[in-house]
Amino acid sequence: MSLIPEKPLVISPSLAATIGLEEAILLQTLGEVRSHHTPEAQGDHQWLTTSASQLLTLLPFWQLEDIQRITSSLRDKGVLLVASAPLRESAELRFAFNERQANVSCVSVPPVARSTKTISPDWRPEEDVIRQLAQYSIPKEFCSEQIPEFVTYWTERGEPRYSWGSRFIKHVLRLWRSQQTEDARRSQEIPMSRDWQPSRDALEILTRQAGINSNFVEDAIPEFVLYWMERGESSSTWNSRFIMHVKRQWARFTSAMEHDTLPKPLAANWRPSEELFDVLTLANIPRPFAEGLVAEFVLYWRESGQLYGSWNTKFLQQVKRAWSRQSTANNQDALHGQQQRPHRPDSTRTRTLVDELQDRSWAST
Repeated sequence: MSLIPEKPLVISPSLAATIGLEEAILLQTLGEVRSHHTPEAQGDHQWLTTSASQLLTLLPFWQLEDIQRITSSLRDKGVLLVASAPLRESAELRFAFNERQANVSCVSVPPVARSTKTISPDWRPEEDVIRQLAQYSIPKEFCSEQIPEFVTYWTERGEPRYSWGSRFIKHVLRLWRSQQTEDARRSQEIPMSRDWQPSRDALEILTRQAGINSNFVEDAIPEFVLYWMERGESSSTWNSRFIMHVKRQWARFTSAMEHDTLPKPLAANWRPSEELFDVLTLANIPRPFAEGLVAEFVLYWRESGQLYGSWNTKFLQQVKRAWSRQSTANNQDALHGQQQRPHRPDSTRTRTLVDELQDRSWAST
């Protein structure tokens, strides 16, 4: 089986570079169509009518809208003459090559007849341009509203173009799609109401995933509703805003609790913070040693009923004292049994030098 079962399209590279590859393909295809039919002489041109279905058969890699777009481009460039309504409406294309000769018996691709030019201050789109835009369900009024801005912009830039109609179509399409997107977004926006409640998914994100107390989340709802009702804004993302609001409030709350210096009793489930263990690590005090003192620390201070602004600081002092006492005891065991230096009188000190150096009683003050 041949890899090329159909007659290939022969495209002129120079023509494609001049008018565009798509335009060159369609122009060559229309030339093939005319070579197999008898054109109708009308005025100075040879006219031929072909169906939309035939064009789709010859150009299966394009949709009808693509063929219409490229046909309009060829017409705007002055290469092709078109005397039919858009393909979607008429289902046919009546065309003629823009050749100034009669009784053409052979197919020849005409040169580009139109050069680039700047836009004129009184430029207006042709009716065919408006019809093409209507195929995208764009109202004529919307198209007319864009003309002054379009003309002003390109007049100031002073850039020449082959077809201002094609440029206007792209301009209007971009604005129309942008407006549709904005309208769709606004249609989903609703104002804040007094009975607004966060969705179940939002509550699950806050309580389960973020680990925020459920009572804290519920308490945040009234202030959130009141704030946005007073501002009078509408939104389609109230749940997302609520999640962000609660997370910010929770972060401030937990930070304030961690740095609160107000004296308070020790909680039964109190645990040292991770920052405290980091400090102990820097002091070369093993974490297991400190953790072994937690139960005794909690029991003692809960029974005493005393209040402190920072139980972490208090625990740090106890750990350092306990570690110092243990180190002193170990050193004394190492020195036990060693003989005193000869001819040295007994010292009257009741504490050894090691005791003095390792004393941490100052930490309890």
